[in-house]
Amino acid sequence: MKYLNFGSIDKRTKIAIAFIVLLGLGSFGIKAQYVVKNATELNQLKEVPQELVHITHTGPVVFTGEYLYYAIHCFNVQTRRTSKISMVAYVALVDQNGKEIFEHKLRLERGKSRGDFFIPTSLPTGTYKLVGYTQWMKNSGTKQIYQDDVAIINPYSVADVKVTSSKEFIQAPQSGIADSSTVGLKFEKSKYGTREKVSFQLRNYKDALGAGTYSVWVKKKEDIPFKNSKKALDVVAKYSGADRDIPQKIGDNLFLPEQRGELIFGQVTDATGSPMADQKVILSFPGAEFLLKFATTDGDGNFYTYIREVYKQDQLILQTDNENNVSIQLKEPKSLSYEDLEYSQFTLKEEYKEVIQARSVHNQIENQFFEIKPDSVLLSDPYDPFDGGMPEEVFLDDFTRFPTFEETLVEILNNAGYRRGEEGATYIRILQDFETFNEPFNNYPALVLIDGVYIPDHGSIKNFDARRIESIKLIRDQFQLANNDYQGMMLVSTFDGDYVEGLSAQNTATEALVPSRSVKNYFLQDYSGVGYDRVPDYRNILLWKPQMAIEEPSMDLHFFTSDLTGVFEVYLDGFTTFGKPISLRYEIEVMPQDP
Repeated sequence: MKYLNFGSIDKRTKIAIAFIVLLGLGSFGIKAQYVVKNATELNQLKEVPQELVHITHTGPVVFTGEYLYYAIHCFNVQTRRTSKISMVAYVALVDQNGKEIFEHKLRLERGKSRGDFFIPTSLPTGTYKLVGYTQWMKNSGTKQIYQDDVAIINPYSVADVKVTSSKEFIQAPQSGIADSSTVGLKFEKSKYGTREKVSFQLRNYKDALGAGTYSVWVKKKEDIPFKNSKKALDVVAKYSGADRDIPQKIGDNLFLPEQRGELIFGQVTDATGSPMADQKVILSFPGAEFLLKFATTDGDGNFYTYIREVYKQDQLILQTDNENNVSIQLKEPKSLSYEDLEYSQFTLKEEYKEVIQARSVHNQIENQFFEIKPDSVLLSDPYDPFDGGMPEEVFLDDFTRFPTFEETLVEILNNAGYRRGEEGATYIRILQDFETFNEPFNNYPALVLIDGVYIPDHGSIKNFDARRIESIKLIRDQFQLANNDYQGMMLVSTFDGDYVEGLSAQNTATEALVPSRSVKNYFLQDYSGVGYDRVPDYRNILLWKPQMAIEEPSMDLHFFTSDLTGVFEVYLDGFTTFGKPISLRYEIEVMPQDP
């Protein structure tokens, strides 16, 4: 039998999950948080270590029309190594009014992820705060989260910014170290021409002690000074002031850790608004790679489930099989308050005018040619909704068409059809495969979905317009979902995949969800061939290699310079597998090519 829901629970999840399963989620409102009820719960929760995150990014100065690239690394505060607690992290950009400009949801792979954000021209010039956190970290407030200042310059709104002719801002000198006793950068030379190949090595001097995950990037040295962005070495100081476990007490609100994936939760109430206990809730992510989950409400009508799989859909269908009228409401965690964030002052001087204008023009030209310099989205491993089963598929265009779904089953499908149950209700039955025949399942209903949407009432789709159906897939194995047994699964696919758009069934709610950000491979310019001779190249960032896993004694890397001249900074930032931070910096100079 196949079980369509949670996988096994590994050791690291048992502590926090056990009390949730046994005691439920308790009362919570629209912006949901768990309330610690007693000392037993509190002690169990305090056994889960707190976390810290570090973000390596390509700031601190970014123009509108440019991308801010980042890589995030999540740590266990107690071990100072990569955290195995949270599977989801969040990165946001916050303005000085505490408003989030963007929030990215990121699936962590071994405590790490990466992303980018295009800075729109709608943002005014000023200082913003880049923040990073997990839901678990939010229990300790903003002191626990990662935060760093980012100066955004909008060439069209610089008139609104304080302009000074004095040196009010003094930028701290950056370390020029390109080597350490653990890891180093080795270049063939320090001066290059435009559009020239730059080859260098990342060297690991300590074998296993130097192995780790590092980000390497090359960026033109800023002409406009601002405070240096935080590097991996800054995490050391962060540990000393960080909470090692949650600070909550009995009766306090609590953010639950996303240990088994993204936490989805909500509440079921009856027509009077009273919570309904012991209600089975089916969660459907519709589409070709459909996903089914279930949850059971507790005494307060609350339900929860973790979504381990990476879903691409932006819609979630919530359903119950209760015959009475009920309401299903999806909840969300309370947002962080950014009132206590402190921002560095950012000023511009008159002498920056030409620099700003030139960089703005370069960005406009680069964006015009973006389509021939694209990044590529890494495809995640396809999710198998059939759990390894091989479905029998029937394409209806291969047969004489019949007007209704019920007639189609009668005339075309030999192994599935409607049957009347003992209580008079009709259901779809799928014949068992004789190789896996199980007598008790012989009269069980099938698990039926249309475009990935769970159909609790099979009789309601008897007259569904079969002209909309492209194919029908059958699996004749036994399944279990929401503690209910099913004989077989039927997946009906429409031509347009739009069944969810007209869904108006009783006890059904459609909610919008924001999927996690897709991981990308970033464009690397290559002039070794032909095709770019007449394409202008004003790249400010020549290389962005986030989170490279280094295990060997050396790794060869390269990039090509652009048409921009001047000093470029090469950065390496990351951590060994033992949690040791490494931050390196090296300078190269790009000079005009001789005519």
